[in-house]
Amino acid sequence: MEKFGFVGLPNAGKSSLYNALTGGSALAAPYAFATTDPNVGVAKVPDHRLDLLAEMSRSKNVVHTSVQFTDIGGLVEGASQGEGLGNQFLANIREVDAIVYVLRAFLDPDVPGEPDPLEQLSILEIELTLADLESVEKQAAKRIKAARLEKGLAAEAEALETAIDFLSSGTPLYRSALPKEQLELLKPYFLLTAKPVIAIVNIGEDQLLDPTHVMQPVVDELEGMAEVISACIQLEAEASELSLDERSDLLEGLGLGKGALPRFIQQAYHILGLRTFLTTGEKESRAWTYREGSTAPQAAGRIHTDFQKGFIRAETINWEVLLDCGGWTEAREAGKIRVEGKDYVVKDGDVMDFRFNV
Repeated sequence: MEKFGFVGLPNAGKSSLYNALTGGSALAAPYAFATTDPNVGVAKVPDHRLDLLAEMSRSKNVVHTSVQFTDIGGLVEGASQGEGLGNQFLANIREVDAIVYVLRAFLDPDVPGEPDPLEQLSILEIELTLADLESVEKQAAKRIKAARLEKGLAAEAEALETAIDFLSSGTPLYRSALPKEQLELLKPYFLLTAKPVIAIVNIGEDQLLDPTHVMQPVVDELEGMAEVISACIQLEAEASELSLDERSDLLEGLGLGKGALPRFIQQAYHILGLRTFLTTGEKESRAWTYREGSTAPQAAGRIHTDFQKGFIRAETINWEVLLDCGGWTEAREAGKIRVEGKDYVVKDGDVMDFRFNV
């Protein structure tokens, strides 16, 4: 399961966000390092397509895809040099697949520190960039020396040198012009700033009516290199403790629709290139995760390895077309079911039924 780590200064709202998403009970307190060991939880990815298909099929069971979120202790200036939780903090970030920057914008006299999301972003990026620079410099000299003797290492050595140039200038790698091929070569180094990023600006209830002016400086700074979302995390954490009907009434009453968190989870899912195909029937309707660009046999392997090994064909239909037809039998009679072979590249929202022989 893909892992996302919450990174922010102390009291930015990381633990409250974790609780809101996972239904957990992490300590959320107005003092630094209330979280010392990471909290790990799982949240389902909302998918209205699955809900509609389950209703159509009268499914007895509905299974959503999931992602894992890790609430990591607060980062402080000097973390790259061991301040605060120091190396323990940085090690926890290395284990995740993507980073969620939690940036505080809400005003609260009981919470220390300035609610300036742009300044917080700068501190976070500087510390992670310095940590990466130290890590790369330690390893680059050996690899560059080895590349002189083994030509196969030349591309990797060049990627390391380019990374050092960007990091030395204070540029995180996810915001650099480093080519995808070189980023791929750097994966074994588990660099912090090479991970995909989402920024969530944590606003107060008094900022709900006009969050744009609070989050716009962050949007401008990131220049499209990361998705930026605003949310009143405390409000959504409180709403998550209510029943579904009460939660819906509260959020809609405030003009927030379903809230910011479902959109946040979907964005988190997509930035790693994750997509969804679906299966549906009376017994179960289920969403399955696959990597963008996967072929039909590879998608079948997400259900069971035997499906991939003995793949024959995939009967496929778009979820909306299936709903319009009213069911699998009706769609077949209308000639809407497509038969796809081994080279078919699966599309997000495909409903599939695999045929295999082992």
